[in-house]
Amino acid sequence: MAGHSKWANIKRRKAKVDAQRGKVFTKLGRELIVATRQGGPNPEGNLRLRLAIQRARGANMPAEHIQRAIRKAAGEGGGDDYEDFTYEGYGPGGVAILVEGTSDNRNRTLPEVRYLFSRNGGGLGEAGCVAWLFDRKGLIVVERAAPDLDEEALMLAALEGGAEDVRDEGDSFAVLTAPADLERVRAALAGHDLPIAHAELTRVPRSLVEVVGEDREQVERLIELLEDHDDVQNVYANCDLPG
Repeated sequence: MAGHSKWANIKRRKAKVDAQRGKVFTKLGRELIVATRQGGPNPEGNLRLRLAIQRARGANMPAEHIQRAIRKAAGEGGGDDYEDFTYEGYGPGGVAILVEGTSDNRNRTLPEVRYLFSRNGGGLGEAGCVAWLFDRKGLIVVERAAPDLDEEALMLAALEGGAEDVRDEGDSFAVLTAPADLERVRAALAGHDLPIAHAELTRVPRSLVEVVGEDREQVERLIELLEDHDDVQNVYANCDLPG
């Protein structure tokens, strides 16, 4: 999912769930496994796992599937040895693209991701070539669906809870936090009964690159293909692709 409004891409992801439910569940299962192996099976003490469980529930992943993945990672069922990866590169028009995911065979994943870049007007770069263009942030998406949502109360609750910024995204609000403050701010908003749709750690571009015409079409296609790759969890780009 990309820097061209990460919160807009959350809606895109959810729109794909029904059509690609099996693939979505596979990706969510991998994230549950890696999160458990890194921080243990107790979500109370493992923020990454807690966020992974929230994402899985948001995608309507059955509770038994969630618990099975956690048990598997905790050693009850063996299984594949997944590891995190981050790849960085450029797309058409000089757009910076950062790809995160999990793989059980990086010798397979790396050439596949490189191929997607090269066939769609881009190219992979060295580690660190674009990461500095993105800031790590916590993101909480609050739905505007509730007719009685008090925007002023939302702003006050978010800022009092420690949020850095609140952005109006049309049919939702994006609450940005420092990574370490994500759970504290989420709990503060939940305490005010605000309709939280999603919470996660993300990367926000420091500035945006404008892409138009053929470059825009190629960038959109490259991002879509990367997002669709079995091993990719998140795609971030420093371009603005509204709509």
